[in-house]
Amino acid sequence: MMSVFHQLAQQMEDVSGDRGVLKEVIRPGKGGKVPCDATVILKYSGYLEHADKPFDTSCYRRHPKMMKLGEDITLSGMEIGLLTMQRGELSRFLFSPKYAYGTLGCSPLIPPSATVLFEIELLDFLDTAESDLFCALSPEVQATFSLDKIIKIAGTEREFGNYLFKRNRFYDARDRYKRASSVLSCKASCEEERKLLEAAQLFVALNLSLTYLKLERPSRALKWGEKALSIDNRNTKALFRCGQACLEMREYDKARNYLLKAQWLEPYNPEINNELKRLSSCYQDYMDKEREMCFLMFRSLSMRH
Repeated sequence: MMSVFHQLAQQMEDVSGDRGVLKEVIRPGKGGKVPCDATVILKYSGYLEHADKPFDTSCYRRHPKMMKLGEDITLSGMEIGLLTMQRGELSRFLFSPKYAYGTLGCSPLIPPSATVLFEIELLDFLDTAESDLFCALSPEVQATFSLDKIIKIAGTEREFGNYLFKRNRFYDARDRYKRASSVLSCKASCEEERKLLEAAQLFVALNLSLTYLKLERPSRALKWGEKALSIDNRNTKALFRCGQACLEMREYDKARNYLLKAQWLEPYNPEINNELKRLSSCYQDYMDKEREMCFLMFRSLSMRH
């Protein structure tokens, strides 16, 4: 009688050329396949034959697993399998020991010479190979690249940061935005290049300002908001974020100044108007506490006399 894995193997596609990695598509994806050196966002579960529960799974994590091909993936079978997948695809793979844990296995979970089954859902991938290679170069070599290429690489880093930010991975998003900012620290050779460079720098500064607000680091948020204002002093988002940062730091006069400038540019913006109301409430609470403190202090002095 054939084993369960052997029966499955009969209907699976050979994607390694030696039947060491077999694949069955459960739900097709869309678009192109994963490129080499991409960063993939996925869910997976690994099973031994006859086991009801996975020996390894990422499905219970708060955030999906994010891994870079060629660096973070230890099983060669998984790497080969991922290169055959599209966005949104859910597939089942069988990895022979050669493409999994080898003849020794991985005690105590994986016995020697074990064939394993993995179900992998590819949620998304980002082709970061070009930007990763660029960031690994010395500043002298980076300076030889054209501005168009530099802006494209910074855009990839910012796009990656946006992806992470939307999934509330604020520390990871911050790191990608800072890489984008570092890439854009080059000098422009003419007025046209200066404008292109500043436009890209403005977006990154705004991203970093908002990210630091999410990380509850208002002083850093203010720094990047002011960086954005140094590029465009009428940028409503920059004024608003500087106002938010100052409010968090209880610098009420500065917060009011920034928020009123933002309101003057966009008088019907509900976020700005709500923040001004919050400022008024916080300031009133602050003044009430100051008055109470003064009253208690004077009462204490009068009782001594």
